[in-house]
Amino acid sequence: MNKNSVQIHKLCLSSMFIALGWLMPFITGQIPEIGNMLCPMHIPVLIAGFILGKWYGAGIGFIIPLTRSLIFGMPILYPIAFGMMFELAAYGFFSGFFFHIFKKIKINDLCNIYLSLGIAMIFGRIIWGITRALCGLFPNTSFTWKAFMTGAFITAWPGILLQFFLIPSIILLLFRTRLLDNFIPLDLNKEDGTQN
Repeated sequence: MNKNSVQIHKLCLSSMFIALGWLMPFITGQIPEIGNMLCPMHIPVLIAGFILGKWYGAGIGFIIPLTRSLIFGMPILYPIAFGMMFELAAYGFFSGFFFHIFKKIKINDLCNIYLSLGIAMIFGRIIWGITRALCGLFPNTSFTWKAFMTGAFITAWPGILLQFFLIPSIILLLFRTRLLDNFIPLDLNKEDGTQN
């Protein structure tokens, strides 16, 4: 498979992850509190970072909340979707970035996935907090330390647990069964997923 074919396949998979990011919140859409707790948009972004790499993961993470807000009206564009655009971009970027770094230094696959996932989730939440705090500088908006802790950790703890159980299982399944080899020749020693 040549490099152009790999890029086409990665774009097709990116489209699938964006569609999942649009559709998954409908599962909890009737009860917004449940959606805030389970964070359904985060799951396809984190998986995309692992599978497609940091740049695709970041792009997918940035696009999903923006386009979902513009198409479906949820989440509200400003400040919620605005903050989520940077948060999810960070999830996609850092999950792919650290997964590749830890793979290079030959950390056990399961440890690699959990470390990369945990670090990506921390960075994503920090970036979300910074973005929301910057939004708070404008009139009629405010964002406090308590709001950050509540939104990032207290309300979201069921989603954090779900992600820690679900995502490593999916990633291990995809890589160990080599299920994606027909789409992308995944050589985990190479960042862009292409082979020589």
